[in-house]
Amino acid sequence: MDFAGGSETIERPATSGPGTGWDRPWHVIVRNDDHNTFDGVAHMLSRTIPGVTLDDGYRFADKIHNHGSATVWSGMLEPAELYWEQLADFGLTMAPLAQS
Repeated sequence: MDFAGGSETIERPATSGPGTGWDRPWHVIVRNDDHNTFDGVAHMLSRTIPGVTLDDGYRFADKIHNHGSATVWSGMLEPAELYWEQLADFGLTMAPLAQS
């Protein structure tokens, strides 16, 4: 601090921008389980995730089954939380929201 009449510059931590995590997408990940059917997963995904058709839902269901999980949506935190909650409410097995 400069007591000779100068001013002090205080740097605050960045809350957005590179290196803060705000610029990285959030991932909604559905895990494979033994209680949801391909049809059920495909329909739930197509009803919940914007732009996911029923055919896309079946492709996701296949990936979830064969790989153990699949990222079904990536983007900003607020919609990711909404889609995650809606899919969980439908009974899908969800991984915690993740950021890349």
